[in-house]
Amino acid sequence: MNEHHLNDFRFHQDLQVRWMDLDPLNHVNNSIYIQYFELGRGKYMSAASPSWDWHKNMFLIANITCDYRKELKLQDSNPKVWIRTGRLGTKSFELDYLITSTRDNVTSVHATGKSIQVMFDMKTRTTIKIPDWLRAELSDFDGL
Repeated sequence: MNEHHLNDFRFHQDLQVRWMDLDPLNHVNNSIYIQYFELGRGKYMSAASPSWDWHKNMFLIANITCDYRKELKLQDSNPKVWIRTGRLGTKSFELDYLITSTRDNVTSVHATGKSIQVMFDMKTRTTIKIPDWLRAELSDFDGL
């Protein structure tokens, strides 16, 4: 994955690290990072695309990756997931992720990731092109 800097991201969602997110090593279990991406992705779509309606529009996750950089612990301050659109294709688009915490004005990157979403028509159960309105809204939001 390409390195991304925090100032490349316009959107973030605060996270709450829960006791149940921890594994026996006392840090967030690797599988939970994907859940953090999912939590942020839902909020991101509503913020980046005002026309998005989860009852009418849908995508499938074709691929998702996570690179673990630094363990995230219960006591880490201000954890956040940062999201932006990385690339728009014909039927699919990529989202980039960062998971960070900040203490004493120092930001730590705990994970980076990427997911590929493929637009999907629920009625015909087939993939479809990214609608023009969605392409425009995501592009405008993230300055693509």
